[in-house]
Parts: sequence; structure tokens; C-alpha cells
Amino acid sequence: MANINTSKFADQTYDAIVIGSGISGGWAAKEFCEKGLKTLVLERGRNVEHLKDYPTATKNPWDFPHRGRLTQELREENPIASRCYAFKEDATHFFVKDQEHPYVQEKPFDWIRGYQVGGKSLMWARQTQRWSKYDFEGPARDGFAVDWPIRYEDIAPWYSHVERFVGISGNKDGVDTLPDGEFLPPWEMNVVEKAIRKRIVETYQDRHVVIGRCAHLTKPEEIHHQQGRGQCQARTMCQRGCPYGGYFSSNSSTLPWAAKTGNLTLRPDSVVHSILYDEQKGKAAGVRVVDAHTKEVTEYFARIIFVNAAALNTNLILLNSTSSRFPNGLGNDNGLLGKYVAFHNYRGSLSASMEGYEDSYYYGRRPCAVMMPNFRNVHRQETDFLRGYMVFYSAGRGRAGAGPNGEQLGAAYKDALSEPGGWGIYMMMQGETIPKESNYVSLSTTEKDAWGVPLLKVSVGYDDNDEKSLKDFLVQGAEMLDKAGCKNIHANDSKQAPGLDIHEMGGVRMGHDPKTSLLNKYNQLHACQNVFVTDGACMTSTGTQNPSLTYMALTARAVDYAVSELKKGNLQV
Repeated sequence: MANINTSKFADQTYDAIVIGSGISGGWAAKEFCEKGLKTLVLERGRNVEHLKDYPTATKNPWDFPHRGRLTQELREENPIASRCYAFKEDATHFFVKDQEHPYVQEKPFDWIRGYQVGGKSLMWARQTQRWSKYDFEGPARDGFAVDWPIRYEDIAPWYSHVERFVGISGNKDGVDTLPDGEFLPPWEMNVVEKAIRKRIVETYQDRHVVIGRCAHLTKPEEIHHQQGRGQCQARTMCQRGCPYGGYFSSNSSTLPWAAKTGNLTLRPDSVVHSILYDEQKGKAAGVRVVDAHTKEVTEYFARIIFVNAAALNTNLILLNSTSSRFPNGLGNDNGLLGKYVAFHNYRGSLSASMEGYEDSYYYGRRPCAVMMPNFRNVHRQETDFLRGYMVFYSAGRGRAGAGPNGEQLGAAYKDALSEPGGWGIYMMMQGETIPKESNYVSLSTTEKDAWGVPLLKVSVGYDDNDEKSLKDFLVQGAEMLDKAGCKNIHANDSKQAPGLDIHEMGGVRMGHDPKTSLLNKYNQLHACQNVFVTDGACMTSTGTQNPSLTYMALTARAVDYAVSELKKGNLQV
């Protein structure tokens, strides 16, 4: 058990403070505590303990008053949160409701949040891929954003470090655009997915199709048993919290591991107002916290501060951390804090059917799709848009849904419902967007939240590059499905607002030059060297892969560096 600090009289000085307990914050806590540092983790939401606080984890569909669906009232009260695929009756308790922490949309943006111990690691989609060398080289090669201060070789050992502990299922495919990792046994494609893969790779020399890689324990190893985690049961009820620990979350993995060291203090219900800056010493001294319920203000102090509040809240905290030295936000000498926010373009999808294969089915509910790493503008610029997109697809069989003559009433319809229907295919894009100064967040000068913190203003939108990338995916996706033998191919543009991808990144980007970036190659603020940012806010570009594995690897790497610097006396306050 972690020491739960709720007393204003408790010791308020630590070796390290971590703001946020989600995927990256949990990793920071684990690494600091293992290295012997007394670590305070601040979480603005309530405490959630593994197993104990998953109230819907083992319920049957009939145990829910609305069989898992949202009421009309709940949808109307939460037009933003209810757009998320996981915001269902079995998991609404893990989501921030629209009125609980409002923000200002200068452009439409769906900000999906989870304020509790564990953050969004309880509801994430768990897809985990390494970036390739092409992703880190892309901005410099193509002339957008700024050059990453690291390359694949710098982070590769840390990917391995994280993967072994987390437990990543996948296959070693030997694809340089999607590097292999330290994998548990992979999930298996079904017969139709294999058929589509075969036809695509036979037709296109530049396209690879692999089974998804995800943070699920297909065959737990000793390190996972030591964490108290068990094998994934393929229930696809992950948004409820997993009682088996079959998928990775801070609650089932990193935070309990940190607690076992005796070095962890966890303080939930702690809204971080700002980071305190010591003008004389030229370093951050600590953190000002507002109690979520009583509104009482407390200050905590440490030699190292890691900001892992999730991308937009990390920007908010730093922007609100003003002083005589930093009147525009901590570390913001160049005026770029909050700017160059980017995300993933999820708007494009296709559906299709496949004839035949009616003698085949599949087992379980696999927690990943089939993946196709980016094949656009990988080695050189070759289209009229920058960068590219990753492709995911899956095939499955639903119920027949009608009797032999199309009837939807009576005994024949009832009998038909007990039999599987034909094969359907779903394909989607995950497109890289280009960081731009015009995509930014800032603080309201007129409105504050319930804890006295200015509301965040979000001005993030699509551009012409996104429209061209979307169009290309829809054309290429339809062509691939057609060549694979699919029928009834339909393209769709969801026109969803940015944010619903839940992959917002940037605003506190890494770079070589303090004039054009906020963080150095170790995620350390150029202008305040005992403050580090290792969540999505630090990203210089977005790549096309899911980002969480990269956040975890960057965090472990930054903690290692920070502790080394601390021992040298370079981070003393």
C-alpha cells in the first residue's frame, strides 16, 4: 500500500514530486521509488485502488439498468464525453463529465479526460508500437516543426526496459518502419484477415501487414506475476478496469510496484495550481496544491519535479506557473509554451463485406486489430501532403439479423439470430498531423474553474494537409479492399473534432535550441533544469503510431538522467 497523504500536517518535503498518476506519471513514480527517492505523486482526482474500485468489472449485461447503454439525459449532459467509444454505462465513473472541469473551445475540440488515480491508463485502448527512425528523422528531413533532439537509437533501450515490465503482445515482423520489441506471444489473425493480408502484400511491395501490438498479457512472465497480474481473458471489458491485471495500467502495475519500496506517497484529490519558482536559486522549489474538496491550499517541496498531468493539463499548469522570472509561464522564455499542439487524424474509415469463408469462425474477443505501418512519405516526399497514416483493420461476423427471406419478425428471424452472418470488414486511419503555431492552448483571462485556476482555451483544428491525407487514405483503403476481394465498400468521413482521438500532443516540445523548444533531449526544461515533462506535451511531432509506449520510454529515460544529475549535485534547490 502507498502512503496516502491527506493530512496538512504531514511532512511536505520530498526528493521528487510527480504531477499526475496516469501512464507516464506512474512510470515516473516507479522509477524514482526504485532508485531510492522519496516520491510524492499528486493526483487531482479520487483514489482508485486495483480490484477494490472497479465496481462494474464482473457485472453481466443484465446487471446494468440500461444494459450498458447511456440514457438520453446523460448524453445531453455530456455531449463531449459521450462521443468517446468507451463512455458507456459500465465506465462513466472513470470519465470527467463535461461540467466537472469546463474549458473554452475557440475551435471545436473534444477533450476526453480521466481524473482519478491511474488517470486514463484505466480506459486507454492499450495499443503500443515503437516509433521508427523515420519518425524521429521526419521533421528535420521534411522541414516542419523542429528537429527531434533524439533518434531511435537513443530510446530503443528504454522501449525494451518498458516493454519487459508492461507486457506487450506482438510478433517479430522485421519491418523497419515498425521496429520489433520485447514481445509476449501475439494474438492471431482470423481467416479473413489473413486472406486480406495475403492479397495486399502480394499486390503492394511497399506495404506490410502485421498483427496488432498491445499491452495485454497473453502469457505472463515472472515479472508480471510479481506485480500480481494474470493472463488477459479477452473479455474486451477493459474500460471497466481489469480485475485480472491482464492489461497494463498504473493501478495494477507501476503504482503498486512503487509502493512496495516504501518510498511512495500518493496524494489524491490534489489539484495542482502551479509550480513554485525560487527566484534566488533559479530553480523550481515545489508545487502549490488546492484540495479538490475543501479548496485548502498546501505547498509541497522537492528537488525534482516531473509534470505528467496529460498533455493539455500539463500545458495549463506550466502556463499558470508565473513569477517575476517567468511572467508568461514556467520556462516560457521564447513564448512557445502552449503552441504547436498536434493530434492524430481519425476521421477516415471504410466498411466492406467478404463473400465465402462461412465455414470459419474465431475464438474470444481479441483486444487488437491488424496493423499496416505508414507507407506514405516514409523515405522521401512523394505525395502532395506531408507525412502519412497508419492503417488498422479487422474482420468479424455478426448475427445474421434476418430470416432466409429477409423477414425480421417471427420464428425464422429468431432462428437466424442464433447463427453468424457474413463477414464484415472495418478499416480506419490514424493520421499524423503537422504541429503548427496556430494550433495552441492558452489561459482564459476572465474565467476560472472551481479551484481558482484559469480555464484552458483550446484553439486546435484541421488544415489542408489533414484533408489531403484523409482523401488519400480513403482512396488507397478502398483500392486495397477491392484488390483483396472485398465487396460493398463504403468510405466514411466522421468529421469528428480533434481531441476524440485522445492523442493530443505538444505545447512543451523537445528540441535542440532553447529559442525554438521548451525541453532538451532529456525532457528537461531549458530554462528551469529541475523540472521535466514526459507526457504527451513533450512531443515534437506525432508520428503515426499510438504514442503511449513512447511516453513511458521517455519517462524512464528522463528519470534515469534526473537521478544521475541529482547525485552530481546539479539539481539541488
